[in-house]
Amino acid sequence: MASADKPSPGPIIVINPNSNEVVTQGLDVSLEPLRFEGGPPIECLTLKEGPFGLETQMHSDQVVMPLARLVTERDDASAFVIACYSDPGIDVCRSVAKVPVFGIQESGILTAMTRGDQFGVIAITDVSVLRHCKYMRRMGILDRLAAERPLDMSVDETARGENTFAKLQEVGQQLLGDGANCIVLGCAGMARHRRPLEAALGVPVIEPTQAAVAMALGAIQTA
Repeated sequence: MASADKPSPGPIIVINPNSNEVVTQGLDVSLEPLRFEGGPPIECLTLKEGPFGLETQMHSDQVVMPLARLVTERDDASAFVIACYSDPGIDVCRSVAKVPVFGIQESGILTAMTRGDQFGVIAITDVSVLRHCKYMRRMGILDRLAAERPLDMSVDETARGENTFAKLQEVGQQLLGDGANCIVLGCAGMARHRRPLEAALGVPVIEPTQAAVAMALGAIQTA
Protein backbone atom coordinates (compact mmCIF):
# COMPACT_ATOMS: atom_id res chain seq x y z
CA MET A 1 0.00 0.00 0.00
CA ALA A 2 1.23 3.51 -0.69
CA SER A 3 2.02 5.64 2.33
CA ALA A 4 -0.78 8.02 1.30
CA ASP A 5 -3.26 5.21 1.95
CA LYS A 6 -1.98 4.57 5.46
CA PRO A 7 -4.55 5.68 8.08
CA SER A 8 -3.65 8.61 10.29
CA PRO A 9 -2.08 7.44 13.55
CA GLY A 10 -3.81 7.96 16.84
CA PRO A 11 -2.33 10.25 19.48
CA ILE A 12 0.72 9.68 21.60
CA ILE A 13 -0.68 9.96 25.12
CA VAL A 14 1.82 11.51 27.54
CA ILE A 15 0.65 10.90 31.10
CA ASN A 16 1.87 13.03 33.98
CA PRO A 17 1.21 10.69 36.93
CA ASN A 18 1.11 13.50 39.46
CA SER A 19 -1.81 15.91 39.78
CA ASN A 20 0.26 19.08 39.31
CA GLU A 21 -1.06 20.82 36.19
CA VAL A 22 2.00 23.11 36.03
CA VAL A 23 4.17 20.06 35.36
CA THR A 24 1.81 18.93 32.59
CA GLN A 25 1.84 22.37 31.02
CA GLY A 26 5.63 22.44 31.06
CA LEU A 27 5.75 19.05 29.34
CA ASP A 28 3.29 20.20 26.70
CA VAL A 29 5.48 23.20 25.85
CA SER A 30 8.67 21.11 25.78
CA LEU A 31 7.11 18.66 23.31
CA GLU A 32 6.09 21.31 20.77
CA PRO A 33 9.21 20.71 18.56
CA LEU A 34 8.08 17.09 18.11
CA ARG A 35 4.69 18.04 16.68
CA PHE A 36 4.59 18.18 12.88
CA GLU A 37 2.07 18.15 10.06
CA GLY A 38 0.96 14.63 9.28
CA GLY A 39 2.43 13.25 12.48
CA PRO A 40 0.47 11.81 15.38
CA PRO A 41 -1.04 14.28 17.84
CA ILE A 42 0.82 14.50 21.15
CA GLU A 43 -1.65 14.76 24.01
CA CYS A 44 -0.47 15.56 27.54
CA LEU A 45 -2.74 14.39 30.36
CA THR A 46 -2.68 14.82 34.13
CA LEU A 47 -3.51 11.79 36.27
CA LYS A 48 -6.10 13.33 38.59
CA GLU A 49 -5.78 10.50 41.12
CA GLY A 50 -2.03 11.05 41.48
CA PRO A 51 -0.26 12.84 44.35
CA PHE A 52 0.78 16.46 43.82
CA GLY A 53 4.33 15.21 43.26
CA LEU A 54 5.77 11.70 42.95
CA GLU A 55 8.57 11.91 45.48
CA THR A 56 8.53 8.60 47.40
CA GLN A 57 8.19 4.89 46.69
CA MET A 58 4.67 5.02 48.13
CA HIS A 59 3.74 7.80 45.69
CA SER A 60 5.14 5.75 42.83
CA ASP A 61 3.28 2.61 43.85
CA GLN A 62 -0.09 4.31 44.38
CA VAL A 63 -0.40 5.43 40.75
CA VAL A 64 0.21 2.00 39.19
CA MET A 65 -3.41 0.87 38.89
CA PRO A 66 -4.80 4.30 37.88
CA LEU A 67 -2.20 4.37 35.10
CA ALA A 68 -3.17 0.87 33.97
CA ARG A 69 -6.85 1.85 33.89
CA LEU A 70 -6.12 4.94 31.82
CA VAL A 71 -4.08 2.89 29.35
CA THR A 72 -6.93 0.42 28.87
CA GLU A 73 -9.47 3.24 28.44
CA ARG A 74 -7.58 5.07 25.66
CA ASP A 75 -7.89 2.53 22.87
CA ASP A 76 -7.40 5.34 20.32
CA ALA A 77 -3.75 5.81 21.28
CA SER A 78 -0.80 4.89 19.07
CA ALA A 79 1.60 4.90 22.05
CA PHE A 80 1.80 5.91 25.69
CA VAL A 81 4.53 7.75 27.59
CA ILE A 82 4.64 7.60 31.39
CA ALA A 83 6.09 11.00 32.23
CA CYS A 84 7.57 10.33 35.66
CA TYR A 85 11.26 9.55 35.99
CA SER A 86 10.63 6.50 38.17
CA ASP A 87 8.64 4.88 35.31
CA PRO A 88 5.85 3.85 37.73
CA GLY A 89 3.59 1.08 36.51
CA ILE A 90 5.50 0.52 33.29
CA ASP A 91 5.41 -3.29 33.50
CA VAL A 92 1.69 -3.40 34.28
CA CYS A 93 0.88 -0.85 31.56
CA ARG A 94 2.88 -2.80 28.99
CA SER A 95 1.05 -5.97 29.98
CA VAL A 96 -2.39 -4.46 29.23
CA ALA A 97 -1.61 -2.01 26.40
CA LYS A 98 -2.10 -2.92 22.76
CA VAL A 99 0.45 -0.30 21.69
CA PRO A 100 4.00 0.58 22.84
CA VAL A 101 4.47 2.09 26.31
CA PHE A 102 7.58 4.17 26.98
CA GLY A 103 8.97 5.21 30.35
CA ILE A 104 10.95 8.42 30.54
CA GLN A 105 13.75 7.12 32.77
CA GLU A 106 14.45 4.19 30.47
CA SER A 107 14.16 6.35 27.34
CA GLY A 108 16.20 9.21 28.77
CA ILE A 109 19.06 6.95 29.83
CA LEU A 110 19.13 5.05 26.54
CA THR A 111 19.26 8.37 24.69
CA ALA A 112 22.01 9.69 26.98
CA MET A 113 24.18 6.68 26.22
CA THR A 114 24.11 7.64 22.53
CA ARG A 115 25.37 11.15 23.37
CA GLY A 116 28.13 10.49 25.88
CA ASP A 117 30.23 7.72 27.37
CA GLN A 118 29.33 8.64 30.95
CA PHE A 119 26.04 10.29 31.92
CA GLY A 120 24.98 12.10 35.07
CA VAL A 121 21.46 12.42 36.44
CA ILE A 122 19.94 15.36 38.30
CA ALA A 123 17.36 14.04 40.77
CA ILE A 124 15.02 15.93 43.07
CA THR A 125 15.94 14.23 46.39
CA ASP A 126 18.22 11.58 47.88
CA VAL A 127 15.20 9.26 48.13
CA SER A 128 14.73 9.58 44.37
CA VAL A 129 18.39 8.67 43.76
CA LEU A 130 17.94 5.36 45.57
CA ARG A 131 14.81 4.52 43.56
CA HIS A 132 16.44 5.45 40.26
CA CYS A 133 19.59 3.44 40.96
CA LYS A 134 17.53 0.31 41.63
CA TYR A 135 15.98 0.74 38.18
CA MET A 136 19.36 1.35 36.53
CA ARG A 137 20.70 -1.81 38.19
CA ARG A 138 17.78 -3.67 36.60
CA MET A 139 18.71 -2.12 33.26
CA GLY A 140 22.31 -3.25 33.69
CA ILE A 141 23.85 0.13 32.88
CA LEU A 142 25.30 1.37 36.19
CA ASP A 143 28.81 1.23 34.70
CA ARG A 144 27.84 4.10 32.37
CA LEU A 145 26.59 6.29 35.26
CA ALA A 146 29.10 8.91 36.38
CA ALA A 147 26.88 9.98 39.30
CA GLU A 148 23.38 11.00 40.26
CA ARG A 149 22.99 14.05 42.48
CA PRO A 150 19.87 15.59 44.06
CA LEU A 151 18.60 19.16 43.93
CA ASP A 152 16.90 18.74 47.33
CA MET A 153 13.73 20.29 45.93
CA SER A 154 10.13 19.18 45.49
CA VAL A 155 8.60 18.37 42.11
CA ASP A 156 6.57 21.57 42.32
CA GLU A 157 9.67 23.66 43.08
CA THR A 158 11.45 22.27 40.03
CA ALA A 159 8.47 23.23 37.86
CA ARG A 160 7.96 26.77 39.09
CA GLY A 161 10.63 27.68 41.66
CA GLU A 162 12.55 30.91 41.10
CA ASN A 163 15.93 29.41 42.06
CA THR A 164 15.55 26.12 40.19
CA PHE A 165 17.78 27.02 37.26
CA ALA A 166 20.63 28.24 39.48
CA LYS A 167 20.45 24.98 41.44
CA LEU A 168 20.37 22.95 38.21
CA GLN A 169 23.54 24.71 37.07
CA GLU A 170 25.24 24.05 40.40
CA VAL A 171 24.40 20.34 40.44
CA GLY A 172 25.12 20.02 36.72
CA GLN A 173 28.64 21.40 37.25
CA GLN A 174 29.17 18.89 40.06
CA LEU A 175 28.17 16.07 37.70
CA LEU A 176 30.66 17.32 35.10
CA GLY A 177 33.28 17.12 37.83
CA ASP A 178 32.18 13.53 38.45
CA GLY A 179 33.08 12.73 34.84
CA ALA A 180 29.68 13.06 33.14
CA ASN A 181 29.72 14.24 29.53
CA CYS A 182 25.93 14.12 29.18
CA ILE A 183 23.25 15.12 31.70
CA VAL A 184 19.78 13.62 32.17
CA LEU A 185 17.05 15.64 33.89
CA GLY A 186 15.64 13.23 36.46
CA CYS A 187 12.18 14.75 36.88
CA ALA A 188 9.49 15.80 34.41
CA GLY A 189 9.13 19.08 36.29
CA MET A 190 12.54 20.20 34.98
CA ALA A 191 11.44 20.07 31.32
CA ARG A 192 11.42 23.81 30.64
CA HIS A 193 15.04 24.16 31.73
CA ARG A 194 16.62 21.74 29.24
CA ARG A 195 17.71 24.14 26.51
CA PRO A 196 19.18 26.91 28.73
CA LEU A 197 20.92 24.33 30.93
CA GLU A 198 22.54 22.71 27.90
CA ALA A 199 23.83 26.11 26.82
CA ALA A 200 25.15 26.85 30.31
CA LEU A 201 26.90 23.49 30.81
CA GLY A 202 28.20 22.98 27.28
CA VAL A 203 27.25 19.28 27.14
CA PRO A 204 24.12 17.48 25.89
CA VAL A 205 21.22 17.71 28.34
CA ILE A 206 18.51 15.10 27.85
CA GLU A 207 14.91 15.91 28.72
CA PRO A 208 13.58 12.36 29.15
CA THR A 209 9.98 13.00 28.12
CA GLN A 210 11.23 14.42 24.83
CA ALA A 211 13.41 11.31 24.49
CA ALA A 212 10.47 8.98 25.15
CA VAL A 213 8.16 10.79 22.72
CA ALA A 214 10.89 10.73 20.05
CA MET A 215 11.11 6.95 20.49
CA ALA A 216 7.33 6.68 20.29
CA LEU A 217 7.34 8.69 17.06
CA GLY A 218 9.95 6.37 15.58
CA ALA A 219 7.91 3.31 16.52
CA ILE A 220 4.75 4.77 15.00
CA GLN A 221 6.30 6.13 11.81
CA THR A 222 8.03 2.84 11.00
CA ALA A 223 5.12 0.56 11.91
